[in-house]
Amino acid sequence: MNQVIKLPLPMLLQLRIQLQGVEPAVWRQVLVPESITLPKLHEVIQAAMGWRDSHLHEYEINGVRYGQPDPDWDLGAVKSASGVRLGQCLRNLSSFTYVYDFGDDWRHLVQVEEHVRPDQPLLKPICLAGEGACPPEDVGGVPGYQRFLAVMQDPCNPEFEDFCAWIGAKSFDPGLFDIKTANAWLGRIRI
Repeated sequence: MNQVIKLPLPMLLQLRIQLQGVEPAVWRQVLVPESITLPKLHEVIQAAMGWRDSHLHEYEINGVRYGQPDPDWDLGAVKSASGVRLGQCLRNLSSFTYVYDFGDDWRHLVQVEEHVRPDQPLLKPICLAGEGACPPEDVGGVPGYQRFLAVMQDPCNPEFEDFCAWIGAKSFDPGLFDIKTANAWLGRIRI
């Protein structure tokens, strides 16, 4: 008689991803398996935060930089993220940095809030909570975003109409976060 052996499900990580240097605060709390690869985690962060994946990125974990190495530029400073699993490189570390768009230099502090033993397999990442709107792409990093917010609060500012045309709206609410939209985007990611 064949006996079915049930293997334990991979541990899940509850992560808090906070964009550094912006007010009001922009953060997301997500649930992912600790076996997630760094490239797949990049997709999760992009979807949860509301970025469009238009720029390069890298992780800084345990003193190691992971991303897409460029032999003509990095000179070996960046290790390939391909195939690297988050749980393998954390080694009891409780936080690390994710950098998106080297021009705007969006730095995200990623904190491991909790290890969760699942009852069933996690087929897609889940956003549990969040706060704040993601800044528009190519806004110019923290200083550009501060300027953008000031202009968007003043319809008499000469740049107001240009900024409205650029973002495709007459207003921008920096405190707005829609968890249903974030989970819809995350629902497209299979892990």
